[in-house]
Amino acid sequence: MAKESFDKEIQFLRMLVLTSGAYNRQQFADRLGISIHTFDKTIKKLKEIVNAVYQQLPEEQGKEFAETVRYSYFDSADPMLLFLFRAKSLKETESKRISLLLETLQSGSAMTAMELMDACCGNMSAELAPPDEKTVRSDLKYLEEVGVIRKEPGPRPYRYRLANELVQELTEEELLDLYDFADVMANTHVPSVQGYMLRDSLKKHLQRTQKDNVTLDAFLYKYHFYSRLLDEAHLFRLLAAIRERRKVKFLYFSPKKETSYASRNTNPLFERDTTGKEEVAIPIKVVYDHQYGRWYLLGFRSGKGIVKYRMEGMTQIEEGEAVPQEQFEQHLAQLEARTAQSWLIDTGRTVMVRVRFFHPVGAPHNFIKERVLLQGQWGRITEEAGADSFLYEIEVNGTFEIRPWLRSFGSSCEVLEPLHLRNEMIDEWKEIAGYYESV
Repeated sequence: MAKESFDKEIQFLRMLVLTSGAYNRQQFADRLGISIHTFDKTIKKLKEIVNAVYQQLPEEQGKEFAETVRYSYFDSADPMLLFLFRAKSLKETESKRISLLLETLQSGSAMTAMELMDACCGNMSAELAPPDEKTVRSDLKYLEEVGVIRKEPGPRPYRYRLANELVQELTEEELLDLYDFADVMANTHVPSVQGYMLRDSLKKHLQRTQKDNVTLDAFLYKYHFYSRLLDEAHLFRLLAAIRERRKVKFLYFSPKKETSYASRNTNPLFERDTTGKEEVAIPIKVVYDHQYGRWYLLGFRSGKGIVKYRMEGMTQIEEGEAVPQEQFEQHLAQLEARTAQSWLIDTGRTVMVRVRFFHPVGAPHNFIKERVLLQGQWGRITEEAGADSFLYEIEVNGTFEIRPWLRSFGSSCEVLEPLHLRNEMIDEWKEIAGYYESV
């Protein structure tokens, strides 16, 4: 598949969830910056992936893709992630070749590259060209890198074996425990990509081998921030660039823009200006916002200094040249100094926030104070003698990022300072109250 296709499908699925199918085909295509023809091709491709993964889906030809995504309510988050990984598949010849290599290794014996090539050529379909030795060795290297096979120690020629010790050495009960653990962790922690992939692999293995019809759905979760999952497609590539101190080049679409994607046209006759902005930056840190389920990339850009990007707006990411260790550490120190008082990633002016929290009435334990102690970061708590409340103080870089956290306490929280934040909170609650007035 083309390199850009993965970006397109990420934006496609994100918009599908956010709009719940409210856009028509033309509006959807315009918002993505693609043609209706490309929109239809993408829909068709994703439907094929869904039907291949979930054989039990209804077979109505006119079924809306939005309904397909929501077919299993509690599984609607992780299949979207898995759709992407399956959609970012290999070409038909590569897929068939790798399948034959793995099928041959299922016998359990270690085999050389030449033996595997002979087996692959002997079982390849007549309409597909047989692979040469260089191609097979490249496939074996790829499978070794992703951990599917391993190279046996010893002299040349090297022998390869399936790396399936995990499912071979554990008992069925241990595999069920591992599945439950992966299920809980993937749904409650970040990042989750590997967890969902491990859980999916274990589920397929257990369904193939279980004699007793034991249910695997011991836990049901619903995580509403789909962007958390979709943006992880870029996460590990960016983390690798940070480890190697490499610059990254990408096309960025600000959340304020009307479009979130633009197709990369290879034919100069059809080339057009995109609404995205080409950016080159040194990635320094990745931050996750639990409040909104968003990933952020913090970095340094020449001429601008410290820069921040919402990961959902990053497309067509490419790694560039490495920067010296001394330069990278200098930018890292600068970033840490600018964000030392940030609730999340704010780099504004430092302000003192003073809040009064009220103890819950009639509750068996003080869950308000427990939550403030758990989530209040470096803020200070001062007890008020004889009062039904306590004071909380914290110095932060601006009030924008802390405001949703304070708002989430409802009537258990009263902002005292700064005055402008207090007035903003009063205006917000008045607006909310207006929504509930009698009609």
